[in-house]
Amino acid sequence: MSKLFVRTGIDFATCQQALAHIGEEMLAKGVVHATYPAALLEREAVFPTGIALERHAVAIPHCEAVHAKEPALYLIRPNKPVHFQQADDDAEIAVSLIIALIVENPAAQLTLLRRLFSELQNPTLLEALLTAPDHQLKALFEEAILMAEPCKRAS
Repeated sequence: MSKLFVRTGIDFATCQQALAHIGEEMLAKGVVHATYPAALLEREAVFPTGIALERHAVAIPHCEAVHAKEPALYLIRPNKPVHFQQADDDAEIAVSLIIALIVENPAAQLTLLRRLFSELQNPTLLEALLTAPDHQLKALFEEAILMAEPCKRAS
């Protein structure tokens, strides 16, 4: 199970500032190698992670598994939206929720990205994550996304 860190009530002028914060925090928490902060910024520059959803936008910054020491997620709900470049477009979008992924296993990263993308397309869940009181945000995210069992096919 991934460690989950949550931060609310923070402002970022740019997505680069948000990414630098993520790098520093995850380094301080001991879940990434010293190479992680630069790798996160470099990957975002080449492969943007902003995702426009029905009513809001999210960003799911991540980088290669080699930079991780252990799996973790860092959920950030900034005071005001942060502009990230859209993943599938050259446009910038105002992101209301940032979910940084730190994974050691590339296959697990893909599985987690798929689950996040699937769950975040539920407007009710995303609205709940954006409006939940600060002290309830971590539990809500764990219950709705991390503990939700994906459908398993019979083999």
